[in-house]
Amino acid sequence: MRTIDKIILHCAATKEGHDIKTETIKSWHVKGNGWSDIGYHYVIELDGTVKKGRPMHRSGAHTKGHNTGSIGVCYVGGIDISKKPKDTRTEAQRTAMDELINELLVEYPNATVHGHNEFSAKACPSFDVSKEYGAPKKSKSE
Repeated sequence: MRTIDKIILHCAATKEGHDIKTETIKSWHVKGNGWSDIGYHYVIELDGTVKKGRPMHRSGAHTKGHNTGSIGVCYVGGIDISKKPKDTRTEAQRTAMDELINELLVEYPNATVHGHNEFSAKACPSFDVSKEYGAPKKSKSE
């Protein structure tokens, strides 16, 4: 069993309202990147459906240098029609994300919630994770 200390939120960097399915993202990762599987553990589709991706017992491929102890959660969307970062989550996606994060925090009570942009020079997930889910608690060693 992996030790989980982070839940890292991502966007798929797909245009607002464009209904991309989890299977398509998996294809991008497997065929396009040559990975063994989708990089995220969960994908939240436009209608709020939460799809399981990479099995939880396996490290993800979503945040360079932080995959070993984290869970990757991605929502479909994240950019506007001009390809600029935008929080495009539907109400169903927001609700599903809140519920999923709450469930994961019950299962992994020592985990903190982060945006991909905290670890990489990207806009992803195109919203302020600390504002919505609270600033991560600092460990005593930090």
